[in-house]
Amino acid sequence: MITLKSPREIEAMAESGALLANVHIALRDFIKPSITSWDIEEFVDKFITDHGAIAAQKGFEGYKYATCVSINDEICHGFPRKEVLKDGDLIKVDMCVDLKGALSDSCWSYVVGKSTPELDHLMEVTKKSLYLGIEQAQVGNRIGDIGHAIQTYVEGENLGVVREFIGHGIGPTIHESPAVPHYGEAGKGLRLKEGMVITIEPMVNTGTWKSKMDDNGWTARTKDGGISCQFEHTLAITKDGPRILTSQGDQ
Repeated sequence: MITLKSPREIEAMAESGALLANVHIALRDFIKPSITSWDIEEFVDKFITDHGAIAAQKGFEGYKYATCVSINDEICHGFPRKEVLKDGDLIKVDMCVDLKGALSDSCWSYVVGKSTPELDHLMEVTKKSLYLGIEQAQVGNRIGDIGHAIQTYVEGENLGVVREFIGHGIGPTIHESPAVPHYGEAGKGLRLKEGMVITIEPMVNTGTWKSKMDDNGWTARTKDGGISCQFEHTLAITKDGPRILTSQGDQ
């Protein structure tokens, strides 16, 4: 079922999204070599609760943590752990915030310490593909327009777009209809309507788009061991165009 949000509900989700964005902004300085993804988990959980909100991923479908911290070839749903991060690791920090019942969801990628030209290219393409998808999130367009814009650009850069994990509607729970793939045909799929709130969250790999699952039943990683990157925003479909609810101001 797709729920259309009222202006009041979208404003509440924007407040939630602003808090989430501030967590990501704070992580820019926090993430460095020698810390662990468990340090990130504790930092994020405390930041969210100190600002009167709830880490909404905790307990969702049995998940135990405030964050997903996926490292290098891990595509998504990596468990926070006490393995020390090293120079050149690419990590994805994904989280959901519940602020007085209003939800937001955003993942951001960070290079630990020094980057490389390959990582810079992967991150640049992934981030640009996110905003190309957002540009298509217009009243009257179709879901396929979003996926087509992302897929066409990413594959033109000789990178792979993950198929198995996609964007989604959000509110009143974390995962709602509609499904929002990051691949597809222009002009196909559900028509977008004012009041929809969705996530667009392309996951882009240096090699194949195919994934495999770890034994924990949660963590997905690239099938060929390539590096994976992800950027995600929550956005509202409005008559004036897409409104990014998790904007970091400069991003």
